[in-house]
Amino acid sequence: MPDPFRHYEGVPVLDLPADPPSPETPALDVLQGFCGTTPAHDGSTFLSQLLFYCASISASKLVPSTGYRYALRVNPSSGNLHPTEFHFVTRGLKEWPDGLYHYRPSSHMSEQRAWGDLEMKLAGSSAPITFILTSIAWREAWKYRDRAYRYCLHDIGHAWQALALAARAIGCDAFAVGQFPDDDVAHLCRFHEDEWPMLIVELRGESIPLCETAPVREPNCREIVWYGGEANQLSKEKTAYTQIEDIHETTKLSSNWSASHVSVVEPAPMGAGTTKLPPPDSSTRTFGEVVRMRRSALDFVGGVQSMSLRQLSAILAAASQPLLADFAAARFIQLYLYAHRVSGLESGLYRLWPKRTESEQMKSGDQRVAAAGLSLGQDLAGNACVAFSMIGDLDRAARAHGDRGYRYVHFEAGAIGHRLYLAAEALGLGATGIGAFYDEEVYRHLNLAPEQGRVVYHFAIGYPVPDYRLGA
Repeated sequence: MPDPFRHYEGVPVLDLPADPPSPETPALDVLQGFCGTTPAHDGSTFLSQLLFYCASISASKLVPSTGYRYALRVNPSSGNLHPTEFHFVTRGLKEWPDGLYHYRPSSHMSEQRAWGDLEMKLAGSSAPITFILTSIAWREAWKYRDRAYRYCLHDIGHAWQALALAARAIGCDAFAVGQFPDDDVAHLCRFHEDEWPMLIVELRGESIPLCETAPVREPNCREIVWYGGEANQLSKEKTAYTQIEDIHETTKLSSNWSASHVSVVEPAPMGAGTTKLPPPDSSTRTFGEVVRMRRSALDFVGGVQSMSLRQLSAILAAASQPLLADFAAARFIQLYLYAHRVSGLESGLYRLWPKRTESEQMKSGDQRVAAAGLSLGQDLAGNACVAFSMIGDLDRAARAHGDRGYRYVHFEAGAIGHRLYLAAEALGLGATGIGAFYDEEVYRHLNLAPEQGRVVYHFAIGYPVPDYRLGA
């Protein structure tokens, strides 16, 4: 198994203050777009707070048979393998040097890879904080083989929303940039060859503590000091999966790419249903508490205990909020619901029409066996109160963005999944993402033609069974 933690040896390591202030805004409010305020008086405290609530270790699990203990993180990951790394560039933060950094979650520290004014000109960014989210595909391919690229893209979507929502909870805005020349960004940041830049996220806002006066620089002075640093070896051996490398190469943007290559995105299909969703349920659980307590459920209780239709309405409202990115003006994901035990909603298969806050019943009757069978025979999809198929309109994404659109569809699915996770936790439920399913069987069950979309992610929400391996 590859090392789940990347380190850079031989670079300065900057401490991030322990136990940063917790964002007290209710999590559901943040998910609905409300901006919180949590004061941070200097750059290190701000970064500590941001990273503690979007990418840090949150708990551990013990393997009773071996005594081995492994870490869980705030941002979920397929198989807990964590292909995503958080790099960031800072400019003008109070009491924090400008430069390029890598977040080390194993010790909640920042590794300083370069000092100076490293402007992200390639992405057109002048933001005081710019994150570059990368993927190490081998971490996922070790377990999931050729299918791993899909998992990597899901995880980037989860990490994007973990970062964006944490930023909102402490009072600033985040905007994601997916349109950048891959190789140029990798070269600029001197990433190890096993890391691929996937998404750039810019942070702005009055809550970011900035220097009162910008440092005086000569017009042509852009001195950058590189500290070098050697990335740790993640495995003694590595297996090449050429399909992953091929699809990544196909979805890259070159240096001569321009925004003129992007076509106007066709509007998503519109529809209506017979079931009007009620006003969303509420919760006072704070954002800080929810993100630190969120776990991926291993299974659900099943039986007769149901969730309410208002709880489901709150979860769907959180999942349907606008996503802020240069590729997210139009949505590419359609949600299909397998309603097992939702009080006030007949058991059956439904399609969500979020703009009308309505659901359309596609099939009536018990869907538990079908949901579990379609999800690679995993019982948790049938034991949940509700399960989901996310259907991505890959053709429409490709017509607008070319082959790059493949990434954007999966980013969106991961972003929706992260919102489902947090909304479920806020309401006293549990959730889990499911990346394994029988693709063709899903299309047949949903009665979908190829041009109507492809399944890209499954999800389940319900009452989780206790996991006694969890520790603080």
